[in-house]
Amino acid sequence: MYWAFNINQLIETLHVPAYISAQLLGATLASGTLKLIFSGKHDQFSGNLATGSNLQAFVLEFIVTFFLMFTISGVATDNRAIGELAGIAIGSTLLVNVLISGPITGASMNPVRSLGPAFVHNEYRGIWIFILSPILGAVAGAWVYNTVRYTNKSVREITKSASFLKEAGRGGRQTV
Repeated sequence: MYWAFNINQLIETLHVPAYISAQLLGATLASGTLKLIFSGKHDQFSGNLATGSNLQAFVLEFIVTFFLMFTISGVATDNRAIGELAGIAIGSTLLVNVLISGPITGASMNPVRSLGPAFVHNEYRGIWIFILSPILGAVAGAWVYNTVRYTNKSVREITKSASFLKEAGRGGRQTV
């Protein structure tokens, strides 16, 4: 039985509220800055509002967040992926997600991306969609990736970083 107290896990768990708070503060300050810069006759809302039905917005936000988290899990936590190309994979997924869901939901994919502008503009219509759906989509995306990736190896072995650039440098050199 493993009952030992792991201080590192406790410290990492305590980082989560600080991370969420920092994201929320950043989103609120950014939205406030945009409101100050672009205020005028037509006060522009920089947040997310669904143009379709609530169900359509919920499902769409779930799907795009699922794909984003699945991609991030694949390229950031698995040593079989080429780490140097993670940015291209994640950026491409974001691009496709925004092209598909942007016109309908604003492509939030992050609850604080919607909460910051909602606080600044005092606009909360449908905010539950943009809080609940991305959380469920991210959890589902990570869970599905971990299920697909199942292996008997430890997480430490799986997440060892392997660089294709280093390998190319070793394989490309030939001594005469």
